[in-house]
Amino acid sequence: MKIVQKALALVGLLSLCLLFINAFQDAPTDENFETKQANDYNVYALQVPEYLNFAGEPMPLQNPDILERMDRELLVNTYWQSNGLLMFKRAKKYFPIIEPILEKYNIPDDFKYLAVIESGLTNAVSPAGAKGFWQIMPATARENGLEVNSNVDERYNLEMATEVACKYLLKAKANLGSWTLAAAAYNAGNAGISRRLRDQKVKGYYDLLLGEETGRYMFRIVALKEILSHPSKYGFNFRDKDLYTSVPTYKVPVDTAVTDFTAFAKTYGINYKILKIHNPWLREPHLNNKSRKQYYIDIPKKGYYN
Repeated sequence: MKIVQKALALVGLLSLCLLFINAFQDAPTDENFETKQANDYNVYALQVPEYLNFAGEPMPLQNPDILERMDRELLVNTYWQSNGLLMFKRAKKYFPIIEPILEKYNIPDDFKYLAVIESGLTNAVSPAGAKGFWQIMPATARENGLEVNSNVDERYNLEMATEVACKYLLKAKANLGSWTLAAAAYNAGNAGISRRLRDQKVKGYYDLLLGEETGRYMFRIVALKEILSHPSKYGFNFRDKDLYTSVPTYKVPVDTAVTDFTAFAKTYGINYKILKIHNPWLREPHLNNKSRKQYYIDIPKKGYYN
């Protein structure tokens, strides 16, 4: 009986040793890390690039606090795969609209990623009342010439809203001195960023102690810029045909009231739903237009919805 017990104990000890050896062999090492990554689905730590910038202004990654915060945003946005793929899809559709407007105002191209984190490139609505791709508040919209009411809300017009965002950013850059601070001011306001810089006696965004949202703001922008610029590096695989594309449209000028947009749409061979898809700034099924203002309504070219 003792011999059997000893034999069983020896077998158990050998099994534990084998388990330990196998576990050690399976653990990632410098040599097998890339091979395992290529062949298996696992969650891997990311290497933060040695150099990252926003609008040509370097991120001070030698600072351990900055490095950790950047690492967090890269991880969060890389491993939220469904959202990441949607950003690639929408960027193909909407960046070609945003980019030339940024260029027109001499705003760095990197600011298109600000729209990505503000709204996910959708006509989002915030609890505070900000709306559209650029999350513009009603007062800011009106100050910059946009019409905002229950009948028409031009914050939902991507081209017009992008122009308002550009005007705001140019003022912020002139006031605060850097594009990074101008971007932060888009979230916290010019006065808010100026006050914090003054109170904390520092000159740059990365030296400020900020609340959660504004404190993460620039790191989220730079993370999305890095990921969207290098999809395969972060594990995103797609074909060009998997991405969304814009439906070509032409503009119809309207300087009178429109009593029925369903009937209006029908005259152009589309339905009311399609008219609204291309003109989300039309908030009601009619247009009041008592002032006889000239609007431009986008109508899709034939053959795309048939």
